[in-house]
Amino acid sequence: MKKILLSGSNGRMGKVLQQLIAQDPELVIVAGIDRHPETASGFPVYQQPEEVKEEIDLVIDFSHYSVVPDLLNVCVERGWPIVVATTGLPKETNAMLAIAAKVIPVFYSANMSLGINVLIKALQAISPALAADFDIEIIEKHHNQKKDAPSGTALLLADKINEVLPEKKTYVYGRSGTENENPKNELGIHAVRGGTIPGEHTVLYAGPDEIIELTHTALSRDIFANGALKAANFLLKQPAGLYSMADLLK
Repeated sequence: MKKILLSGSNGRMGKVLQQLIAQDPELVIVAGIDRHPETASGFPVYQQPEEVKEEIDLVIDFSHYSVVPDLLNVCVERGWPIVVATTGLPKETNAMLAIAAKVIPVFYSANMSLGINVLIKALQAISPALAADFDIEIIEKHHNQKKDAPSGTALLLADKINEVLPEKKTYVYGRSGTENENPKNELGIHAVRGGTIPGEHTVLYAGPDEIIELTHTALSRDIFANGALKAANFLLKQPAGLYSMADLLK
């Protein structure tokens, strides 16, 4: 049985992961990290990663982007593989992932949903053929408690589209004003926040007299937790390196 350290253990995703890991005979949570350690969890919860005393086989992180740098440093020091599922990471933290991956196995995805990552394959297949004649826009919707906008997944989708285009798009975050020209080299990214929406992402291709829409809707947070557990089981078998859902889906 593999011993898991759960970062963000008392958050929304942390609680979902607790329920799913409790049903997995191969995994057990032996410690957590959270800014509210007093919350009952059935295992010790620490405020800082360096306080953890338990033997750890792997770390799963669903926390806040500000927590990730310190957590990565401790993982490197102690040789803990880590699955980073936290969104909204700044460029400096993304750079740290690659550095840490030289020493330990690191798995990172801006979205742990298997469906989103299959959607990416579809977007990369059709975008080169459409980009010259179709405007491309991304609309994402999330619950009203989400802090970052646009979502990490919206940026992931935009980046993956740009990867396969001969002429890269410039991102425009929302549109306002009365003099917009909306040239083809722009890719609009729009954020909606409201209610309890777990997550919805639509990629819109609007051409002359025809529209294509590809939409992924998350009906619960379980899909992200399930993806993180698949990533964890995958990462436990890997040497040091930086891995993503593309590696898991091969």
